Amino acid sequence: MAGLWRCAGVRWGEGVPRLLWEEGRSSSLGYGRDLAFRVVGERSCVGARGNRCPVAAGVPGRSTQARCAECARLDRAHSVAADTYLDDPRTYRVYLAWFGSGLVKVGITAEERGSARLLEQGAVAFGWLGRGPLMAARRCEELLRAALGVPDRIPYAEKRAVRARLPGVDERAAEVAQLHARALALAGWPESLERVQCQVVDHARDFGLAGLAPASGVVTELVDGGVVGGRLVAAAGPDLHLEVGQGSGILVLDTRLMSGWDLAAVDADADAGGGAGGGVTVPVRVVPKEGEGGVQDLLF
Repeated sequence: MAGLWRCAGVRWGEGVPRLLWEEGRSSSLGYGRDLAFRVVGERSCVGARGNRCPVAAGVPGRSTQARCAECARLDRAHSVAADTYLDDPRTYRVYLAWFGSGLVKVGITAEERGSARLLEQGAVAFGWLGRGPLMAARRCEELLRAALGVPDRIPYAEKRAVRARLPGVDERAAEVAQLHARALALAGWPESLERVQCQVVDHARDFGLAGLAPASGVVTELVDGGVVGGRLVAAAGPDLHLEVGQGSGILVLDTRLMSGWDLAAVDADADAGGGAGGGVTVPVRVVPKEGEGGVQDLLF
């Protein structure tokens, strides 16, 4: 069917998010611009490590991975994150990533990737801790988790919940710097890992978080024939924050849910309810306001 593009997720480069499409195409995402698309057909596996799924297996709409069980296994077979690829000769960096007050994680990334990994995770602020061989970086990561109680993962739901009520730049930098100092003072650092002095990098401007209103809903899945439309006001990691119409407020779309679908562009005014007004006909989980309880799924 002409006019269909198959989404491959979102990537960050030079502080700018771009939607990726199969066959190497990409679309830049600019704040204040309208975004509108219609979902077509069925969702299928995106394959593994650049190879198509041999059976084009179907995958659930609510999965953020968009891979069948076999392709997921193959993808993790050489994964640094899964500890299945341990002889990588590249230099790695250990980092502290800050997502909100009390929400700090430790992680590692290949030095050649720079801050891309932090942007992809939606880290509002971060600081490098050390650099060196992969296994030394892994040992340092484990040391910090055990000694400081810092996790290596924070659920996206927790990141989204605090994104619109962050403390100021100085306060978040101070929290990172304080934990950074405690980390560097620990005994037991691997000898081959070089310590890196604290320089806090802030991504709030890259993400467009200034004045961001709290989310009123989160897309839970895409469905055949469903439409998503609105004005992009912010983006952090895989999340797009869309201003939608009819008093619905801010809707968060996790772009990982878009992978594996064929998407067709629609006219924002004619099909999605009118530009910044937007329009959404996919399942959405309503986010209760502070003081309200309960959540529900509905067609927005």
